[in-house]
Amino acid sequence: MKLVYEEMTHVIIGAAMRVHSFLGNGFQEVIYQRALALELINTDFEFSREVEMPIYYRNFEKPIGTRRVDFIVEETVLVELKAVSALETVHHAQVLNYLKVYRLPVGLLINFGESSLSFKRFIRRNT
Repeated sequence: MKLVYEEMTHVIIGAAMRVHSFLGNGFQEVIYQRALALELINTDFEFSREVEMPIYYRNFEKPIGTRRVDFIVEETVLVELKAVSALETVHHAQVLNYLKVYRLPVGLLINFGESSLSFKRFIRRNT
């Protein structure tokens, strides 16, 4: 079974790898965010950075609040960046919860804080 949005997430991960290859680890998240934005400019995908997204509760149409996300690519892929020594289950839960409340199908969690770039793809369940 082919991954949902596999090509798009592959391009995003490749861009993140170029950022990590050049900068290494040790910088604040915002530095990686700015560098990744420069890399994403060179892709065919539309993206927005630091987007204020509406938070939806269950099937209600009126948002209950907003939260800023690192990147939204093609209005479908959430990209959450971290610059921590190791990803934890709370980071995974954060992305899964974001997909649910933002009603997005796919998310990427990318961590620049380790000696090698780490990442994980997430797909929203229909809940």
